Parts: sequence; structure tokens; C-alpha cells
Amino acid sequence: MSRIIDSGLEELSAVLYKMGELAYHTVLIAIRECVESRDSYNEIREISDTLILMADYVEDKAFELIARFQPVASDLRTIKSYMKIAYDFVRFGRYALDVSHANQKLGGIRNCDKWIISHVKDMGEKVLSMVRLSIDSLKSRDPQLAEKVAQIENEVDKMYFDFLDELIERVDTTIKCAVSSVLIIRYLERIADHSAYVCESIIYITTGKRVILR
Repeated sequence: MSRIIDSGLEELSAVLYKMGELAYHTVLIAIRECVESRDSYNEIREISDTLILMADYVEDKAFELIARFQPVASDLRTIKSYMKIAYDFVRFGRYALDVSHANQKLGGIRNCDKWIISHVKDMGEKVLSMVRLSIDSLKSRDPQLAEKVAQIENEVDKMYFDFLDELIERVDTTIKCAVSSVLIIRYLERIADHSAYVCESIIYITTGKRVILR
């Protein structure tokens, strides 16, 4: 028998799915902006602001469910996790905006050495796969799928530190390229972390266990 609170939880889930797809889209746009000659700042800003409004709605709806229906422990666990996931999706948008801002203010990496462009592109693809995995895990409520993010997160971390090591050795890199690229890969690394946070929340929802996938 379905409960009255279930329809509210389903509504929250639907909003989160939409947030996840928007978050993925804005990260994709930001990464493309890094390596292609385009200006996507306004588009990314609009999506990022939309994600903030949607997160506010999730929070308001969550408190409404708590106040009206006195949810049991498992429902509270879900509601709390949904609020956290909404925040993580907002961070995807804000970091994507930061990437775009670096492109606008510093010229990005389009005119930098090929190895920089290649590294950012490869790291961006890894991060996008983590974002997609976190969204798919949320939709399927599959803790085993969520756990797979840990391996990719380790790979992203290695790419991040490898890039810094390589940059230190490249004395001919311009200051503008060095600053732009370091900012961009740092923002990508943070998006990867929040993808792992989402997957941790999914495991908590489905199993009640707190895990660290980073």
C-alpha cells in the first residue's frame, strides 16, 4: 500500500533527476568551451542559477514532508540525502561556471601547448563519466553501480597531480596558460569529488551504510 509521503518523495526524485541532467549538460558545455573557440558563459550562468532555484525547491519540499508526515527513519535518511545531492548538483553548476569564468578572464587554454589541451580534455572526459555515473546510480538506486565511481575518482586524482608535476617541469609555459590550466583542472577535480559525494549518498539511501568513495 502506497503512503501519502511516497508521492512527495517521488516528486523530489523527479526534480533531482532533472537537476542531474542539467548539471551534466553544464559541465559538458564548460569542458567544450575550454578546448573550442566559443563563449558559453551566459548559458552556463543561466543553468547554474536554475540549479540553485531547483535546490531551494528541494529543500522547501523536504521540510514540508518532514513537517506534514512525520517520516520514519528510512524516509528521513532519503530526505536528508536528497537535500545533500541537490547541493552537490548545484556545485557542479558553480564549478562549471568557474571554468567558464577562467576561460573568459584568462583566455582559457585554447592557445596553450597541445599537452595542456590534451590533458584537460582527457581529464574532462573522466569527470563527465563520473557525473553520468552518479546520475545513473541515482535513477537506478543501485549501490553497486555507485561504488564504481571510486576507481574513476582515483584516476582523476592521479591525472590532477600528474598535471601539476608536468607543469612544474615545463619552464616554457606562459603564466596565463599555467594559471588558466591549474584553475580549470582544480575545478574539474572538485566536480569529481562531488560526483563521489552523490554516490556516497545513494549508497546511504539504499543500504543505510556510510561509505567514503574518495
